[in-house]
Amino acid sequence: MAGYVVLGTGFGILLRNAGYGVLWAAAMSLLIYAGSMQYVGVSLLTGGASVLTTLLTTFMVNARHLFYSISMVDTYKDAGRYKPYMIFALTDETYSLLCDGKAPEGADPNTYRFLVSLFNQSYWVAGSVIGSLLGGVLPFSTAGIEFSMTALFIASFTEQWLTTRDHIPALTGLLSTLLCLVIFGKDRFLIPAMLLITLVLTLLRRREEGETV
Repeated sequence: MAGYVVLGTGFGILLRNAGYGVLWAAAMSLLIYAGSMQYVGVSLLTGGASVLTTLLTTFMVNARHLFYSISMVDTYKDAGRYKPYMIFALTDETYSLLCDGKAPEGADPNTYRFLVSLFNQSYWVAGSVIGSLLGGVLPFSTAGIEFSMTALFIASFTEQWLTTRDHIPALTGLLSTLLCLVIFGKDRFLIPAMLLITLVLTLLRRREEGETV
């Protein structure tokens, strides 16, 4: 909640300063619900981006969610009526909370995952609305506020690094991303990096499965 409200507030402030009010903030957070893309969306709105540019940018920014989804297929396969919303609400932070597939003892796993997803979005919507309202009455410089999403990713990565002994996936992500950044440049490295990470981790997993057999 603390992370979502703070980040949502930052988005609401940016959107308000771009000339879009509280209804825009609420609607984007309810219907789009993609934190990093919503931050980018502010510049797309103010810059008058074309539909094609918006589609391509959205795909590039949110391409990582394709890989989240693949790893959650088995976890969500029996979700029933919860499944459509849980697929829509699979953000970075929700994935971090649910990727281990575990639920509290005595709780229905699907209900638990649904409620985690629902509460996370409610925190984001609340933060966006709060930020929009504050942006209208508390004028201040928003320079650098877009870095809050990057800060969240760094915090999530650090938390996972500290709570697990297996650092191979993290190192794979770092090295693959750095390599693709050097080869493809900062505007085109995201999708190649995702593909390379997936390939390396798949090969490592098959190797481990072969050794255990």
